Amino acid sequence: QLQLVESGGGLVQPGGSLRLSCAASGFTLDYYAIGWFRQAPGKEREGVSCISTSDGSTRYADFVKGRFTISRDNGKNTVYLQMNSLKPEDTAVYYCAVRGPPVCSWSRYGYDYWGQGTQVTVSS
Repeated sequence: QLQLVESGGGLVQPGGSLRLSCAASGFTLDYYAIGWFRQAPGKEREGVSCISTSDGSTRYADFVKGRFTISRDNGKNTVYLQMNSLKPEDTAVYYCAVRGPPVCSWSRYGYDYWGQGTQVTVSS
């Protein structure tokens, strides 16, 4: 059974850091694109970052560039999102998703499998 499980969310103060994990089971993260999306209450789900496991290329939304870093651990079949300098506006449920073509896309409809999400709250 193909499954994605996110973890690492929580409550952090502005300026703090969190590292989200997206662990895959039932398949290996080879030749896929893995995206991180987020959805705040009352807002549309938006793309945050993406990595292609075919060539390691990465993409970032403008609002996280320089603060977030996406990476992959092949041995653990896991993708990470390191989030630094967090802001209150980063508060949202964060999801990871996988799409078969190993080409990143900002459209949520291009992804085949989704995790259940992990809550990130940035507040003092």
